[in-house]
Amino acid sequence: MPAAAVANNADARAFDLGDDAAYRRWRDWKLAHRAHDIGALIVDVADPRALCGAERGALLDRIAHTNMALYRSPNTGEDKALPSALGRQLGLHRLDANWLAEDDGISSIAVSDRSDDRGGFIPYTDRAIRWHTDGYYHPQARRIDAMILHCVRPAARGGETALLDHELAYIALRDADPRHIAALMQPDAMTIPAREDESGVARAAQTGPVFSITGCGRLHMRYTARTRSIEWKSDAATSAAVACLEALLASGSPWILRTRLEAGMGFVGHNVLHERSAFADDAARPRLLYRARFLDRIATAAPAAEAAWRNG
Repeated sequence: MPAAAVANNADARAFDLGDDAAYRRWRDWKLAHRAHDIGALIVDVADPRALCGAERGALLDRIAHTNMALYRSPNTGEDKALPSALGRQLGLHRLDANWLAEDDGISSIAVSDRSDDRGGFIPYTDRAIRWHTDGYYHPQARRIDAMILHCVRPAARGGETALLDHELAYIALRDADPRHIAALMQPDAMTIPAREDESGVARAAQTGPVFSITGCGRLHMRYTARTRSIEWKSDAATSAAVACLEALLASGSPWILRTRLEAGMGFVGHNVLHERSAFADDAARPRLLYRARFLDRIATAAPAAEAAWRNG
């Protein structure tokens, strides 16, 4: 985002390293409204496909404060239309039709053998998935801003999800040293090399920042903790920033929330940091989740309590 746009955008000023007063106001608001436990994120809904006004309002309120919410419902059927129906009610319309999704743009996340295109890709295995944001290998034009993950069947054991609001990660790094943020906002901070298949280059290399500011002045994060198929900028500032972020993610920070999605539960929110533990399946009822990724942000209104830091 150009400097002039940052200066004229109340949201973006919170992330301007030259405006510490705006950052402090936003930081105080953010920490006062963060979720202190996983229960604070949960909203009980009768049917995610047809939210009532109170249910929708409760989800939007949590997302406005914490960038995420969890819903819990009695809907345990295999309805792949559910994520799209839920998304539309929250302003999400542009599905990311990635190459591993089905024709409807929804991915069925389940263990898959190596005889199909998904075999070997870690979301379709029972192995742990390290910290990441979704679509970190996408170009800016396909930035993943929001996602829904709906659980049809949990694993027999394991498969726990850990969540960290990326805005809290930003606070941790900026408080430790603002130079960490400057390093991770460099346009060449992180490169995901090209992916090749038998036909040649299947996905071009993608270089970009870790932290960036969207056109509406919101913070976006692009990150993966993987150590293969990633190239970090080889300077001391970037190395120090990455080490600080890795230490946060490996810590027992109370800002990291953990849960295990059960049947009928789901995650809905912006593209926050998340990881998944390894799991063991029940062969008769294997783990199945539906994942929808969107190029839109969720249509949250600014909470009234936010006015103080916006207008301060």
